[in-house]
Amino acid sequence: MRTVLMVAEKPSLAQSIAKILSKGNCTSRKGLNGACSVHDYTGSFQGQTVRFKMTSVCGHVMSLDFIGKYNNWDKVDPAELFSKAPTEKKEANSKLNMVKFLQVEARGCDYVVLWLDCDKEGENICFEVLDAVQPVMNKGNPREQTVYRAKFSSITDTDIWNAMNSLGEPNHNEALSVDARQELDLRIGCAFTRFQTKYFQGKYGNLDSSLISFGPCQTPTLGFCVERHDKIQSFKPETYWIIQAKVFKGKDITLTLDWNRVRVFDKEVGQMFVNLAKTSREAQVESVSKKEKVKQRPQALNTVEMLRVASSALGMGPQHTMQIAERLYTQGYISYPRTETTHYPENFDLKGTLKQQTNNPYWSEEVRTLLSTGINRPRKGNDAGDHPPITPMRAASEGELGSDGWRLYEYITRHFIATVSQDCKYLQTTIDFNIGTEAFSCSGKTLISPGTDIVMNWQGIPLEEAMPNCDRGDSFIVEEIKLIEKQTNPPDYLTEAELITLMEKHGIGTDASIPVHINNICQRNYVTIESGRKLKPTNLGIVLVHGYYKIDAELVLPTIRSALEKQLNLIAQGKANFQQVLQHTLEIFKRKFHYFVDSITGMDELMEVSFSPIAATGKPLSRCGKCHRYMKYIQAKPSRLHCSHCDETYSLPQNGAIKLYKELRCPLDEFELVLWTSGARGKSYPLCPYCYSNPPFRDMKKDMVQMFKGSMGCNECTHPSCQHSLNSLGIGQCVECDSGVLVLDPTSGPKWRMACNKCNVLVHFFEHAHRVQVNSCEICDASLVAVDFNKSRTPLPAGETQHTGCVFCDSIFQDLVELKHATMRHRGGGARRGGGRGRGRGRRGNPKKPKDKMAALAAYFV
Repeated sequence: MRTVLMVAEKPSLAQSIAKILSKGNCTSRKGLNGACSVHDYTGSFQGQTVRFKMTSVCGHVMSLDFIGKYNNWDKVDPAELFSKAPTEKKEANSKLNMVKFLQVEARGCDYVVLWLDCDKEGENICFEVLDAVQPVMNKGNPREQTVYRAKFSSITDTDIWNAMNSLGEPNHNEALSVDARQELDLRIGCAFTRFQTKYFQGKYGNLDSSLISFGPCQTPTLGFCVERHDKIQSFKPETYWIIQAKVFKGKDITLTLDWNRVRVFDKEVGQMFVNLAKTSREAQVESVSKKEKVKQRPQALNTVEMLRVASSALGMGPQHTMQIAERLYTQGYISYPRTETTHYPENFDLKGTLKQQTNNPYWSEEVRTLLSTGINRPRKGNDAGDHPPITPMRAASEGELGSDGWRLYEYITRHFIATVSQDCKYLQTTIDFNIGTEAFSCSGKTLISPGTDIVMNWQGIPLEEAMPNCDRGDSFIVEEIKLIEKQTNPPDYLTEAELITLMEKHGIGTDASIPVHINNICQRNYVTIESGRKLKPTNLGIVLVHGYYKIDAELVLPTIRSALEKQLNLIAQGKANFQQVLQHTLEIFKRKFHYFVDSITGMDELMEVSFSPIAATGKPLSRCGKCHRYMKYIQAKPSRLHCSHCDETYSLPQNGAIKLYKELRCPLDEFELVLWTSGARGKSYPLCPYCYSNPPFRDMKKDMVQMFKGSMGCNECTHPSCQHSLNSLGIGQCVECDSGVLVLDPTSGPKWRMACNKCNVLVHFFEHAHRVQVNSCEICDASLVAVDFNKSRTPLPAGETQHTGCVFCDSIFQDLVELKHATMRHRGGGARRGGGRGRGRGRRGNPKKPKDKMAALAAYFV
């Protein structure tokens, strides 16, 4: 029996598809990476009975990066990144072992069916999967098709079976367009980012940004925000005057009239018109017009419109909205949420989709009315040829989806119902008046047929006072005429919804990447999100954009990126050559980069106005090993040490506090050591500032991203004799992670502890001891610990105060050791609670019983 391997983009998607295709008759098991499951069942494929294996990846299998030596910021000229620096595909998440997992499952398979998301990124992942599985699959007839691509837009029985019965092939051109975008963004972004970050963080101490990044899409996105800020700052309010008139007739309501001249900018002129109007005590009706108007039903929903409304009406950021939409999609509640299309295909089952909403108490009445009276054909929209519009695929309740999930689902559903509803109709009545020589008017709306406003009730026609019945020639009594002084107002800061509109208009990013670019400028501290989800640029964001304008406006204007997006689309359509687009674009940006570097003083002049020189920032903390003068500790992100005499800046671990460490010096370079700590319940370790920025040994890899995470202190240094190094204070392998070592924290007394130098495991031991020293154990690979206890509080038998033994082997020490997890500052996910991973899982015993826990620890070393 032949075997078919089927691969989806996410584990939940694989489970849903397998359940549909197997009709619930499948067995499931965990894959070797622990993250993806495999669902097995028997079925029919290409006219033969086969075994199906349905599994998944977790997004991209591979990511693009430079080869190792080009990731060293200090030793590589950023200009080399445009052409000389080779790139390589690496596993996107090495912990998942995704390539090995796919190869294990693909071994012995005859066919592969790719159920990746049906967009360009999904096509790219298709070929990542194929690169992994094809070398280990069975080699069949070369003429026989063995690779298939499923095209689907929702997780419904009908759509999945239709996809299975009409399999195609993956689109190599679309995958190439993604490869091109990845390489361009990597090379261009890294070159500018590395140069900017090193140049400005070495000169200014209060930038408050860990990374001064540049991105071909990110920077124009920021440019829109700063452009609006500049308009606000340059706005000069002007005073103007309007005439307001109030009239009434009999017992009817009072009408407030609008002046037909609208406004004047000269008070004396305005007063003249008031005097002319006051010559008459009556307002004569010049004309009465009544016009029926239509507010059209909305077009079908696409991604950009969903993001706009979610931000402006639901108060949900674009990235958060997309995360929720993807969850609703994988759970089968809505169709694919990434689409540019606003037109339903002719064969779309509008009535069947609507019928699924008949029992929802919030809109069941409107749905039943539509089904009984007949649905309206949706308005003709734009067919981008990708996916149908975003549509609810099955009924749901708030309890199933949670708060934000329900709010987004409710909007998507109401929008869909509105697309097949009648248009909203209303009557607009306008009455024109003459008071003296001046013309005035008033108008009001009366609802005729609510149509879409019933279901999209948040944008209904506002209730207004009824207009009085009158005819041409009727007179109203003038109650009041007065001149009112007003001022012109500046525009407000851009909202997320307005920014999304601008990005779509100028072709910056795609429907999938727009949320990422907006999130990036927020994370980089270029803009802050104010009330009403308005985007206010920070000083850093403003200076960067003004600097780009000063040096090369095309770096921040949307024109060059918009042109590039068109070229990428041509690659996807097979109309442009991948290598030609890549080389041409890189050559343009390489020249711009060289000009930018040569002209950086232009931006630097702007920086000097807003930020303090690094030499004037911070407080003296520790001595430099070169000049032996005090270096200043700069707390602003990213925290650094700066020696003004040597004009050198040294990186430090982030997300913690830095203190002087006993005025001790590194034996390698004479720099005074400092202590990094994440708090009383967290980790701490000493480090040499020079070694941290310039690792002295080959096995201490330097990576700027890792620097900001806080690693490579003395607890990882392999110096053979230094009293602060891993060789001197390391005790044994970590009980949870594979690569970490438990290292004595020499500053933790009298509440002594050892901490993993890779993960957040903490082991507390020997409280109230005077001194703890590390030697070596002959029984296991761990080190011996010599402990000197306080005489009055010693836990040792017979009142002994000193004992030397192995933490993991010695029976006397077993009750004195307790495993915990460090509290980490500002880290995604926080400290792990509960079981660890790998060998540590399930072996630590009951956390309330130190003996059981010690036995678990000892099991690793004996």
